[in-house]
Amino acid sequence: MAHWQDGPAVLRVGADPTEIPLEVAASYGARTRGLLGRDGIDGAMLLTPAASVHTFRMRFAIDVAYLDRELGVLAVVTMTPGRLGLPRLRARHVLEAAAGAMAGWGLHAGATVTVDVPGRLTLR
Repeated sequence: MAHWQDGPAVLRVGADPTEIPLEVAASYGARTRGLLGRDGIDGAMLLTPAASVHTFRMRFAIDVAYLDRELGVLAVVTMTPGRLGLPRLRARHVLEAAAGAMAGWGLHAGATVTVDVPGRLTLR
């Protein structure tokens, strides 16, 4: 079991070697702040632990992927600002990106992601 920490990482979707910039938000403060106050994101943000998100006070629509403990994708939804996402019972992590990004990465329900924290660990 990994001990998640706030900071930069790299996301990969399935067997695709493309590196997607990832911000890990593991502390209460980082998860609470999330993408609030931003006009966009380059790459994605991983909220952990998390089973749901909201988009109140968000400035842009986002794709949301609910991940299980093995980083398998349970569901992917697009949320516009001002919405409350329903919690997913098996979700342990939530991945957020700009609306439309996840489809471009081939991220869908049933896919698996890999998270590389440079110099520390690789999680599959």
